[in-house]
Amino acid sequence: MPPAPPNPDSCRKKHFALFLNSLDSSGADLEPAQSLSRTGTMNRSPITRRAGLACLLLVAPLTIHAHNSNTNLPPETPAILDKIYSFDLDGAIEAAKRLEQERPNHPLGYVLETEALWWRIWCTSADFKYGMSDARRRPKLEADRHYFELAARALSLAEAQIKQSESAEMQFYAGMAEASSARLYGLRAENRNAARSGVRGREHLLRAKALDADLADADLGLGLYNYYVDTLSAIAKILRFFMGIPGGSKQEGVRLLEHAIAQGVLTSNVARFYLALNLHRYDQQYEKALKVLGPLAEKYPGNPLFQLALGDLYAKLGRKRQALACYRRASALPVQNVECRARVQDLARASIAALGAE
Repeated sequence: MPPAPPNPDSCRKKHFALFLNSLDSSGADLEPAQSLSRTGTMNRSPITRRAGLACLLLVAPLTIHAHNSNTNLPPETPAILDKIYSFDLDGAIEAAKRLEQERPNHPLGYVLETEALWWRIWCTSADFKYGMSDARRRPKLEADRHYFELAARALSLAEAQIKQSESAEMQFYAGMAEASSARLYGLRAENRNAARSGVRGREHLLRAKALDADLADADLGLGLYNYYVDTLSAIAKILRFFMGIPGGSKQEGVRLLEHAIAQGVLTSNVARFYLALNLHRYDQQYEKALKVLGPLAEKYPGNPLFQLALGDLYAKLGRKRQALACYRRASALPVQNVECRARVQDLARASIAALGAE
């Protein structure tokens, strides 16, 4: 028999506790490459000392759509993002490096390079558990330093422009850079570093929204915050109240995520991914999650992680034939990185084995 899925209420408590942890300053030495710039932090005790993986929810892999925006994107951006989502990560990194050279004072090139690296990190760190492939934990690696250096460079460039002339765009990039660091700290179980980067990232994103109320990309982080606050247990809500953390509404959270999907310039696809993830993990609305995730997997059929996620949903719905097709498709895709390719094939084998055991 396959392992029983986690209790939804337990998952909600765990992930929001991690989310709160990412919003609290815990006082620890940061990675040497981290920017020394600081914004104000909340001096509160964390509800939990577990890793701040929910910092991933602040900012994650990027996307772009042809909506109007106050974000002045270099013309190369759509092609780089397509490479990332198509899982041409080597090509994306090369293109991002060119953008860094051509626009050395703009943070986006560095942000895009960290995004491409993050997909590779996610792929090589993922395991199959509770009927889902996911990146949960991995140890520190020497290669992580370069990732942190890129995030720190993006942050310093954005903050330098903020000092000269504050804009929602640069506040947003600063938030993305901080959250990029936070998510890797979280994956490495560095709770305090994840928390400190997470709180600064959230503050930048809130400031971006204050400067531009129409900046739909900021609705990703705010939507996820609302979603998790409203799913807390009564005891956790009391703790949240005494900690002075604002409340939220799950309905409003879903609305904000849907708005980011419809109008986001840089976060439309990731809002779609996390809405589908929430519907899958916490609400067990597999059919609705499938409808949300389906267009992403259809648009980027060469991304093995999307195929695995799609297969997981089909499996939960009892559609074994479709699930098996997704898993086999993921396993057969020509993934460039050797370690990532091996991990995808391992995940596909584990998924197929679990499918046969049902």
